[in-house]
Amino acid sequence: MRRIAILLGIAGLTLAADQKVDIYSANDLADMTHKLAQKRAPFAAVELKRYGNHYTMLAHREATGSAEVHEHEADIFVIEGGEATIVTGGNVMNPRTEKAGEIRGSSIEGGERHLLRTGDIIHIPAGVPHQLLIETAKPFTYFVIKATGQ
Repeated sequence: MRRIAILLGIAGLTLAADQKVDIYSANDLADMTHKLAQKRAPFAAVELKRYGNHYTMLAHREATGSAEVHEHEADIFVIEGGEATIVTGGNVMNPRTEKAGEIRGSSIEGGERHLLRTGDIIHIPAGVPHQLLIETAKPFTYFVIKATGQ
């Protein structure tokens, strides 16, 4: 039910409506997750499709990521598998500009911690620092909707 609500929300993001419907079945996502996990990398992702003002990805983490701020993109995560802690808000420590509108850092100081589990959904507005903390040997997979032009 949550996935249906998210997908209906995506419909509202589309400015120039593409008439093609894209469906990713649970089996499709499981197959893609398996391929990403095979890379045995701290972070692996596959961009699925770009639309007028948003795009979709599937991401898999096996280790804690850097702190990040997307100045012009909001993130919506639909947790596909695993458990992680996300830190939001606060200040990015040791910030550096990765590319225009993208700031990365070593950690977040003063943020709020939230536990994320399979089936959860989180919306992170543009400009909000965030960092996923992954426990060793506990992989975490999430479907990402990036809303651009925020």
